[in-house]
Amino acid sequence: MLYDVHQLRLESLMLPCVAATEALARLDERISRSSLGQGFLERQDFAEAASSLWVDGELVHIEDLVLHDAHMDIRPPTSEMGIASRILRTRRQIVANKAEWALSPAGLARLRGDEPKEGERRQDEDVSLGAKTVETSEEAEDDVDADSTLSDELSEIDRLIARSTATLEAIKKDERSVPPSSFQNLLRDPDWNEDERLEEWNVALRSTDGFPATLRAAIAIDAWQKMDVLQSSPWLGRQLASALIRSDGLTPAFLPALNTGLRAIPRERRRAGSRHQRLIGLLDGIREAAMLGLKEHDRLLNAKHRMERRLLGRRSSSRLPELIALVLARPVVSTAMIVKALGTTPQGAVGLANDLELREMTGRGRFRAWGVL
Repeated sequence: MLYDVHQLRLESLMLPCVAATEALARLDERISRSSLGQGFLERQDFAEAASSLWVDGELVHIEDLVLHDAHMDIRPPTSEMGIASRILRTRRQIVANKAEWALSPAGLARLRGDEPKEGERRQDEDVSLGAKTVETSEEAEDDVDADSTLSDELSEIDRLIARSTATLEAIKKDERSVPPSSFQNLLRDPDWNEDERLEEWNVALRSTDGFPATLRAAIAIDAWQKMDVLQSSPWLGRQLASALIRSDGLTPAFLPALNTGLRAIPRERRRAGSRHQRLIGLLDGIREAAMLGLKEHDRLLNAKHRMERRLLGRRSSSRLPELIALVLARPVVSTAMIVKALGTTPQGAVGLANDLELREMTGRGRFRAWGVL
């Protein structure tokens, strides 16, 4: 076995494992009882995506990611922004499914980017296209009986459209079935067997059955890094580790944002030569992620109470409660985002933001954005 977990010194890993488990359990209970749980989790997703790239040595600003997710970019998106957006979608996809889905064969295939269901969807589209063609032909035959003058011309047009559509679909299928191998070889190592590496990773993960969830997550992250499972998605292993903690029942209320804590651990510890030291560093990172989450939740709760004081004496039709929910769910909100979410005018959005005394993020008159202190 490439990654043998039976040689670990478990007695020295128990203390950081217990500390990480206790911190995550506290955060899970806090979120499950919180009045702003959903907004906090949305913020965590953005912070996790940006932190994941930071751990891999890339930089993406959370504010730019929020605007990109809202399709309101103020500058052309970079390749790093595309990766961060993919991490964001992956987390939302994991949360939208059952806890054990991400680590199932179907979930792993979908998260890796395999497209078996896309092929099935294309076949369905082809079938529906054929059905439409048959319906068109039948309608043309009915027109022949109803109006003999234009029937030949209409039938010829219908047959021409059907032949052209079938030809275009055949060309598209040929392009999909024959990938540009020369181009792919420039991006990926053709001898890199991802399926075999993923199976080895699964074997190592199954060998940790019975271990605490946090220790299993640390081993999953370390094994993923050690095996270099996926060339194009090195970040996926850490998201699968978060899904593992959730599926083991430690955090049923949320998907942990582990990268927010791992970025606080020096790279020398996360990438140490000793596996034992790496695991201790990863466990400390998991605990740090939970502690940062508790601090962020308390900060947002205080901001919520402060902003709700501005609602005293307001009409019941005021849009301020909706704006409070929006700014608590996003690290930054722009004028266009407020207009889209609340249905106000740009001038009304600026007035609402000033009523809440939000912090001005840009300092510009043409493009304005606000955040919570």
